[in-house]
Amino acid sequence: MSVFDVLQERGFIEQLTHEAEIKELFEKEKVTFYIGFDPTADSLHVGHFLTIMAMAHMQRAGHRPIALMGGGTGMIGDPTGKTDMRKMLSVEDIDHNVECFKKQLSRLIDFSDGKALIVNNADWIRNLNYIDFLREIGVHFSVNKMLTAECFKTRMEKGLSFLEFNYMLMQANDFLELNKKYGCVLELGGNDQWSNILAGVDLIRRKQQTPAYGMTFKLLTTSEGKKMGKTEGGAVWLDPNKTSPYEFYQYWRNVGDKDVEKCLSLLTFLPMDEVRRLGSLQGSDINKAKEILAFEVTKIIHGEKEAIKAQNAAKALFAGAAEGGSIPTTEIAPSEIEKGMDIISVLTLTGLVSSRSEGRRLIQQNGLKINDEKVDSFDIKITASDFKNGKMKLQKGKKSFHFLKLI
Repeated sequence: MSVFDVLQERGFIEQLTHEAEIKELFEKEKVTFYIGFDPTADSLHVGHFLTIMAMAHMQRAGHRPIALMGGGTGMIGDPTGKTDMRKMLSVEDIDHNVECFKKQLSRLIDFSDGKALIVNNADWIRNLNYIDFLREIGVHFSVNKMLTAECFKTRMEKGLSFLEFNYMLMQANDFLELNKKYGCVLELGGNDQWSNILAGVDLIRRKQQTPAYGMTFKLLTTSEGKKMGKTEGGAVWLDPNKTSPYEFYQYWRNVGDKDVEKCLSLLTFLPMDEVRRLGSLQGSDINKAKEILAFEVTKIIHGEKEAIKAQNAAKALFAGAAEGGSIPTTEIAPSEIEKGMDIISVLTLTGLVSSRSEGRRLIQQNGLKINDEKVDSFDIKITASDFKNGKMKLQKGKKSFHFLKLI
């Protein structure tokens, strides 16, 4: 069974440039391939996780991954899927984000002894001579053809800046550079990258007169077609300081019943027989499959120790014990609540809401509990008497918990 069969069986593959050739390539030789990561934030998120899992499956089958950091392309920003131009980041922010990405990827991919490479496209993009670039690369691109690409079509009405119009050329050139320097013949990415990947494949075949291939993966979506990895508080990050292991665990523990089998298949290394067995569970038994999903995914990202802590914390809360140190906790000095702190201030302090108006809406909609009691007034003031054994439990909606702890 080749890695192509593994990726296909697990539901990764969406589109291929040359299916028969790619299948044959995987069976005959070890392939050097790449996936690009633009450092638009200081952490990878759940959307990246699916492509990283594909990268891990490829590496386990003996193929060599290149994780391409977008230290150069990140200065422009990919217009794909965006209704407005991305915020332009400083060079310092981009370089910081690249270092954060490298640390996170090193937990998931084996970069020892040349088994995988981390490369930064800043090495060739930041010092480009624009005239030379246009003559060498731009000459191979038809503006008419580019404007038919999905990544540009969706932006034409609101306006597409010339800055972003260059992005496709930059990404295609990345593939060419990796092809020349490392013998990279395959680019992988999410299905929203199809137009950019095609451009790179075509550029190599024109300039180098050698084979090059592209493959895209399905985006991580719910059964209703909505992108996964978003919560009320924003993205689900892989950095434990941005999304705690407990919150991360809870996200997967609460996915929809119809999404369990797909998530187990794409985001864990469990054998497919076990994935299908768990996915076929009915009624309340599907919760067992969700617990396994949450544990396995948290273990991959944060390690087994943190996965066990998150699992125990979730079970403790469910049982009403309200213990378990990995539930998000904010510490507060007794002096701060000596005269009482209004409940809206408490909510903003803990980060359960991002603004006072959001806090008021939460209470108006009966979405807040303190120590399992529903809060129905804005006028409540929190004092030391509200703490049990030095802790107070806040619950937002059904799934979001937070402790306030006296220090």
